[in-house]
Amino acid sequence: MKKHSIMVEQFEFVWTLISILFHLFHVLKKAVSMSLCSNPAAPPQSPLSWKLLAKSPAVGSKKSRNSLKTESLGLKELEEEEAPRRPKRRPAKIVIPPVGVGLGFGEGFNGKEEKSAMREMEVEGSVYSLASRTGTRHTMEDGYGVITDIHGDSKQALFGVFDGHGGRAAVDFVMEKLGKNIIRSVEEVNEKEEGSLKLAIKAAYLKTNQEFLSQGVRSGSCAATVLLKNGELHVSNVGDCRVVMSRKGVADALTTDHRPGREDERIRIENLGGFVNCRNGVWRVQDSLAISRAIGDIDMKEWVISEPDTKTFHLNQDCEFLIMASDGLWDKVGNQEAVDMVIKQRNWLQSCRDLVEMSCSRGNRDDITVMVVDLRSFSC
Repeated sequence: MKKHSIMVEQFEFVWTLISILFHLFHVLKKAVSMSLCSNPAAPPQSPLSWKLLAKSPAVGSKKSRNSLKTESLGLKELEEEEAPRRPKRRPAKIVIPPVGVGLGFGEGFNGKEEKSAMREMEVEGSVYSLASRTGTRHTMEDGYGVITDIHGDSKQALFGVFDGHGGRAAVDFVMEKLGKNIIRSVEEVNEKEEGSLKLAIKAAYLKTNQEFLSQGVRSGSCAATVLLKNGELHVSNVGDCRVVMSRKGVADALTTDHRPGREDERIRIENLGGFVNCRNGVWRVQDSLAISRAIGDIDMKEWVISEPDTKTFHLNQDCEFLIMASDGLWDKVGNQEAVDMVIKQRNWLQSCRDLVEMSCSRGNRDDITVMVVDLRSFSC
């Protein structure tokens, strides 16, 4: 009986222990279940995030601190940053208008400049006026230059008209350099020596030519310049830009065109081994160029020289005005006819307009530039 009592107690102890363990098992299972529900496992990282982590530098480094800002971005922002940049779009093409007649020498201009339709130009200065029109070419190849009040002297000035060919390179260079070279060259000579100014101007023309030839550009330009100094006119030219003066209403051509048809020019060219021929009524050097002197023309330099003809005239009360123009005027309008037009109009700018219009109405297809200079402003 005693033995039976001991077995019952042992059974009750084991059952109690099992009950306790079973209760602990349920409590633990509930706790684990609640923990799983409140803290779900994080989903695997996207490939993008992996890429960021793979690039992440060591913790604590400067790059690591900077990367915190990057990693804090949302997925959308990260995708935008990682997306390749679009190539920059090329801006709209700028259309450059045709080049008009240009002002050279770079100083002394004090007039009013006007442009119309980008093929015509008008300038009204204090002592001169100018009108110009582009011919049938796409680019204007005429130019001009003005320097007034040289060394502060209102009686000293330099004017130039230029006619380029083979592009604008030569005429642009002449516009920039020739006038300044003339002023510098004249300053270096003793004016009391006879012929010194003539030699100085010649040296300036030749220097300008040599400077341009050194660039190796195949282009050329005619030129006509007038230096007013100490009551005198020093008129120079190469090619067929012409200067005409009105003396009491009578036209006086101060320059002579340099063309291959002139006997002295033809003989000079032939003596140098070149040849001159007439084609379609136009005399040409080497069956090419219709002028016999110019600045530039590197391929023709053996025959087409740059030495100017220079003449000096004394100003007096009979000297009224100058007409300086490219051959676009003189091929269609006579010297006296041009002087008469200026006298009739008595407005320098309007007379320039009228001369341009007269030439064009007669079939001129070339560029044309006309300048009228008031000589009464320079009389001593």
